[in-house]
Amino acid sequence: MSRAHLLLALTLLVPAAFAQKASEAPKVDPPPQGYEVITNLWPEGSVPGAVGTFEADAPRLYAFPAAGKGPHPAVIVLPGGGYTHLVMEGEGGQEARWLRDHGISALVLQYRLWPRYKYPYPLLDGLRAVRMVRAHAKEWNIDPNAVGVWGFSAGGHMAGYLATAANPAPEDASGTHDAIDKLSAHPDFAIINYGRLDLDPKVPGTFGMATLVGPDAPQSLVDTVNPILHVTASTSPTFIYATEHDEKVNSLNATHFFNALQQANVPTELHIFELGPHGTHMGLTPDGKPMPKSPELAVYPLLLQHWLELHGWMPAQE
Repeated sequence: MSRAHLLLALTLLVPAAFAQKASEAPKVDPPPQGYEVITNLWPEGSVPGAVGTFEADAPRLYAFPAAGKGPHPAVIVLPGGGYTHLVMEGEGGQEARWLRDHGISALVLQYRLWPRYKYPYPLLDGLRAVRMVRAHAKEWNIDPNAVGVWGFSAGGHMAGYLATAANPAPEDASGTHDAIDKLSAHPDFAIINYGRLDLDPKVPGTFGMATLVGPDAPQSLVDTVNPILHVTASTSPTFIYATEHDEKVNSLNATHFFNALQQANVPTELHIFELGPHGTHMGLTPDGKPMPKSPELAVYPLLLQHWLELHGWMPAQE
């Protein structure tokens, strides 16, 4: 069964089978600091698979628009958190402000989470977010042909999924039929920080996909969300960052995905640093200083800047 057909089949199942009791108010992580606008991905009452009307049932984008004449490139930031919570500031706000200050409009995605939601709903939120940005490109002063994603850990897995997804048709993507769902959900580029990109059990690491697909998911479903199995020549150009000492997402995820991209002739760049545990964000402390135990990571933003400039997705910095 193809990815698209499996996605459609699962969206037609009773959403409550995937979720907590709708009456239980779920905890929601604080939003990133410094955002200017909040935009819900779907109008109220039309969120596919919604099991309630709490804030956690309404996926949304927190916008950090770039200043000056546009249209600007845009990046959707996908926080990590194991699909159980969202690191909205360290893997969202910090990066969004950096992007904004470098001429890229940033949008941090609040997507739906386990145990209230599992596959396909978090990934549907990611697909819809890319489409939403393109739908509002003129209004938001964004270049619809320069829309990227930047994911961390579980968000890195989502970024890998989006970069390799076969752009499902509207009915496969969400069950809705509005104009937004007719737009492309394929990002123009992807940035992946310590993401789980190879779900082969031979790759060591403590973070699996149970909080996305469930603990007893059939292998066919695991394969559906395994980014490395879906790399083609159409996969988004990708920048990959990892650390050798990551105790949760082994750096083999990065090297295996990089090799697959190379074999498919997809433009890609890989940086693996020796030191640094899981969750090093963008290689800096929250106040923008080098990390005391792994100061070499401080070069990461410059490496990323150069790659984005190389491809024209970031204005050249003076």
